[in-house]
Amino acid sequence: MPSPSTSQSDVLNLLEDLIRKAKAAGADAADAVLFDSASVSLSQRLGRPERLERSESGDLGLRVFMGKRQAIVSSTDRSARALEELVERAVAMARVVPEDPFCGLADPDQLARTWPDLDVCDPDEPSADEMIEHARIAEDAARAVPGVTNSEGADSGWSRSTIAIAASNGFAGGYAVSRRSLAVSVLAGTGTGMERDYEYDSKVYGADLRAPADIGRDAGERAVRRLNPRKVKSQKVPVVFDPRVSRSLLGHLTGAISGPAVARGTSFLKDRMGQVIFAEGVTIVDDPYVRRGLRSRPFDAEGIAVSRRTVIDGGRLATWLLDLRSARQLGLETTGNATRGTSGPPGPAPSNFYMEPGKRSRDAIIGEIGSGLYVTEMMGSGVNGVTGDYSRGATGFWIEDGRIAYPVSELTVAGNLKDMFLNLEPADDLEHRYGMDAPTIRVDGLTVAGT
Repeated sequence: MPSPSTSQSDVLNLLEDLIRKAKAAGADAADAVLFDSASVSLSQRLGRPERLERSESGDLGLRVFMGKRQAIVSSTDRSARALEELVERAVAMARVVPEDPFCGLADPDQLARTWPDLDVCDPDEPSADEMIEHARIAEDAARAVPGVTNSEGADSGWSRSTIAIAASNGFAGGYAVSRRSLAVSVLAGTGTGMERDYEYDSKVYGADLRAPADIGRDAGERAVRRLNPRKVKSQKVPVVFDPRVSRSLLGHLTGAISGPAVARGTSFLKDRMGQVIFAEGVTIVDDPYVRRGLRSRPFDAEGIAVSRRTVIDGGRLATWLLDLRSARQLGLETTGNATRGTSGPPGPAPSNFYMEPGKRSRDAIIGEIGSGLYVTEMMGSGVNGVTGDYSRGATGFWIEDGRIAYPVSELTVAGNLKDMFLNLEPADDLEHRYGMDAPTIRVDGLTVAGT
């Protein structure tokens, strides 16, 4: 993979040359994107490495415009002949595809001209020995927890990617990102009474990862706590979502406020701009400028300047997530949320997306619940984006008299996201761990289906 520090100008020159060739072949406008990446992944189980792989890849995509027609082609071959064929195919396709009245590049005054260094690339690549040792420590710590009887293994990963974008409107820019991760999954108990759980951490810099022993110990303790789950009767109770699963509620929100869904009328929030859709005081932010953030980016995939945005402001819906095309459909300005690969057009997606912490502690929001559910894991994807109807499988712990009493399983949590958003309370324990984060969240009045 080319080094970001030495090859960025060469990469941008390659893309700009590709755009010039496309225009010479008859395109009215064009843009191009390139990804170079390298990764190492390791798996270990029961103290023995099972897999150690390294991969390197490179891919580029060209998008050309002929009036209101666009075509996209991609290639992993960067030879001169391959790039000439790429241009030929793209221009030929653009001549025959249907018109799209909303496609097109950004205006020059919309483009990012300068951007900050977000420190999203760790220059150090870990050695295989270091990754093996981290996995060993994490798995050993998990297996050392009394009650843990087996292991699904530990996984250690590293990756680094270079991203470059250029367009005929004058934009050219690139940056590099890196990831380090460590995960371990173990089982507790025996026979049909076995339970599984895991712990995981991912950071931009390897030095910021949690200690492997802490990750492993948490995985083991989580698995043991799930032993001997009970079943409960179907009832309507408060449900408390652990931060590992509370962030999924933000995922449902981002789908509902995505520009294409709103423009198509397929979102349960399509008519709610400017209205109160969350409980009073709830604030949700999209921030691409978090230093060392897992989803930070200096500009979007259309070269648009990005900014920190308050999406939910004191409970009120303040903005959609838009790329250029969906913004034009809605008669609005893009929010700079475009992302893309090499073989498809841009589409909007959040950056670092999080719910700000509430005022009360986790113990406080649990402490006043006489009977309820504390959810630690969810299964299935039973969410209707058009109506907001919500139904997902869940496991966790039953709450009795304000405390977590015993593990439960084989449950379904059901409600409607419109009601859930209005009746939720965030605790004060927000941690930025996943790139989409929420604190512990309590939602009253949900149906828990059991026996």
